Amino acid sequence: MLVVHHLGLSQSERIVWLCEELGLEYELKRYDRRADNRLAPDSYKALHPMGIAPVISDGDLVLGESAAICDYINARYGGGRLSPRPDDADFADYLFWFHWSNATYMATKMIAMGIAFSGGDAAKVPFVAERAQRSEELLERRLGEAPFLAGERLSLADIMMVYSLTTSRAFGAAPLTGLDNTQAYLRRIADRPAYQQAMAKAEPGMRPMID
Repeated sequence: MLVVHHLGLSQSERIVWLCEELGLEYELKRYDRRADNRLAPDSYKALHPMGIAPVISDGDLVLGESAAICDYINARYGGGRLSPRPDDADFADYLFWFHWSNATYMATKMIAMGIAFSGGDAAKVPFVAERAQRSEELLERRLGEAPFLAGERLSLADIMMVYSLTTSRAFGAAPLTGLDNTQAYLRRIADRPAYQQAMAKAEPGMRPMID
């Protein structure tokens, strides 16, 4: 059986949501972060050589990395229905936003959070501040054009993006002030039964950070 190893308050939330959107049967194993440093416990780190979330196991397979897991589950268990086909008009947009969510947006946020954890101010680092601003503007513009990142339908691009806009802010990222299209998008996501079910399982007792 497909097993989703979910580390609390982590990117593995995406995988729980994906499984709920596809209506899959899966086993969820949840791991709490350590109290002393908020990192993964040793039992989670032992799952994969990288020692980070997310991780799934499927029989003898152990797979890490959000995008790889999303592609694997969608193709193997979802019939590919959360990704446009190559001949679909939304295919190029889908590819861009699916990869941009972690390659640019989340990476920029991680750099900013790393600076903050070290006692610095990311707003005073031009490279980081400018890239963060451009990212917010690009996302806000896109969500004023279409209800979802790839177009009219939810796709893996949204599965990849939403954690970075929501739960990741529990680590001190800036609020989404003034980003009206982005906030409306998150309200649409929050209304989805699969997202509600996923959050209830992944982060029980926590109110989803959609505001």
